[in-house]
Amino acid sequence: MDKGYPKSWNLDVLYEGGSSSAAFQEELRGIDEDIVKLDAMLLDGTASAIPLIAEMTDLLQSVIIRLRESESFVSCLLAQDIKDSAANARGDRVKTLGAKLLGVLTRFDNVLRGLDDEAWLALLQNEKLAEVAFNLAERRELAKQKMAPELEALAGDLAVDGYHGWGDYYNVIVSRAKFKDTDKEGKTTILSAGQMHNRLSDGDREVRKAAFAEWEREWSEQADLCAETLNRISGFRLKLYDKRGWGSVLKEPLQMNRMSETTLGAMWEAIQESKQVLVAYLARKAKLLGVEKLDWHDVEAPIGSATKTIPYDEAAAFIVEQFRSFSPELADFSQMAFRDGWIEAEDRPGKRPGGFCTSFPKSSQTRIFMTYSGSASNISTLAHELGHAYHQHVMNDLPALSQEYAMNVAETASTFAELIVSDRAFKAATEKEEKLGLLEDKIQRSVAFFMNIHARFLFETRFYEKRRQGLVSVEELNALMEEAQREAYCDMLGEAHPHFWASKLHFYLTDVPFYNFPYTFGYLFSAGIYAKALKEGPDFKEQYVALLRDTGRMTVEQLAEAHLGVNVEEKDFWRDAVALTAVDVEQFIAMTDE
Repeated sequence: MDKGYPKSWNLDVLYEGGSSSAAFQEELRGIDEDIVKLDAMLLDGTASAIPLIAEMTDLLQSVIIRLRESESFVSCLLAQDIKDSAANARGDRVKTLGAKLLGVLTRFDNVLRGLDDEAWLALLQNEKLAEVAFNLAERRELAKQKMAPELEALAGDLAVDGYHGWGDYYNVIVSRAKFKDTDKEGKTTILSAGQMHNRLSDGDREVRKAAFAEWEREWSEQADLCAETLNRISGFRLKLYDKRGWGSVLKEPLQMNRMSETTLGAMWEAIQESKQVLVAYLARKAKLLGVEKLDWHDVEAPIGSATKTIPYDEAAAFIVEQFRSFSPELADFSQMAFRDGWIEAEDRPGKRPGGFCTSFPKSSQTRIFMTYSGSASNISTLAHELGHAYHQHVMNDLPALSQEYAMNVAETASTFAELIVSDRAFKAATEKEEKLGLLEDKIQRSVAFFMNIHARFLFETRFYEKRRQGLVSVEELNALMEEAQREAYCDMLGEAHPHFWASKLHFYLTDVPFYNFPYTFGYLFSAGIYAKALKEGPDFKEQYVALLRDTGRMTVEQLAEAHLGVNVEEKDFWRDAVALTAVDVEQFIAMTDE
């Protein structure tokens, strides 16, 4: 293993010059020109001719690849420096192009919708179009459920400064947030949201408690701005759904995730049935920490040797080693990502909170963002984001339309990578304290996906019900959030986190509504995949890649049937996946018996 991996990513190899990059400006001009060209082709009287549709599909996919590259570049610029006003301007330009493309796509979809069945079948005989048949059929069907093309195009144009503008405004709010951290000597430092968030899982309860009080204080200061932003984002969304005749707020997220409401219901029901297992874990953890009930900041507090700080290079070596035991290809890819500056991990002011992986499909690269402070959860985050990156890596040679995989299956790849690291680390550990820390970190993910994510889902569902009646106040939002947390955690919380709705970026994302349940799907679906990997041994890595490559051209129900032989619309699959957590909890309780 190489030592001294860079902790800051390299964006100049993509577009030199950052937010003032001339190459990036040229890229945007080229995208704009090709969108105009596509628009002209669609206005041609022969737009429904198969050869022209094939030509338009080729050009469309080229535009999609370059626009995704541009969106990723801007998101990286803004994440590394939330006060980069030039990057914000570039982002506005990219969103304008996205809206322009959306209008063209709406007309393209309308051409597909207008084909009769005979013409449609003939279209799919074309060699180039046959390889994206699933994606074209998906677009054709969805077009039948939307407004007239000119109205959809208008909505997309208005969304830039309305819908998406409010989403961007949330980043401004985060950039203004200032958190005070006072050390034992009384010295006070001003921290960014990303830095302060790491303090919330510190091994010292007094540090966590102080950090959480400051976290709540600052978000309460920003709450009125956050509430206004959230109300406007949701209001725009509800109006659009109403104009399309969509009665359920889940219609769009389910469609985007290519899953049925039956599948979603089966998953949540299986989780709800099993929560008493986690209740026992939370009760035991509260006892270990010497408290009657866990406060919000205690839930993710480390136990055992997980409290130690792990240097970045050591974490990288550990992750690569664990990946290699499953797939040399995954290990080599991850080592390259560390070595070549694909990861932004430096702990410094000015960064946005959280972590993500974003794709640069034109360059066949990815970038990972996080703030690394040396905790076990940081290592999990790194493994998680590298799973995302590898997913894109194995799809780079597919047509652009077939690379558009949904969030829920994206979370499958990332969570699978986490499982590889956590499971192998636990088996390799020899000291009880170390094993306990690793086991507890693993159970934490079940708590996050079965309880934390469930709280977000309950909150967002109820928030939309209330928003239909009018604006929802800060006090109402706090009440909804706390009610959802106490229900999802089965009343096992002491102090809740009422301003969670204000602090969590996911509620303000305008490209993906209900940015919550796909995480839980991915976690449980990956558990099923991992169980199969253990059963089949080294040969499974090829089946795994085949599954990943199909994620952009199958529904999740088709994917599960084709690659796992299971029906995810039935509770049995989910019950089996959830049951794996019970084994971990039983072991944790046995290891902590006095």
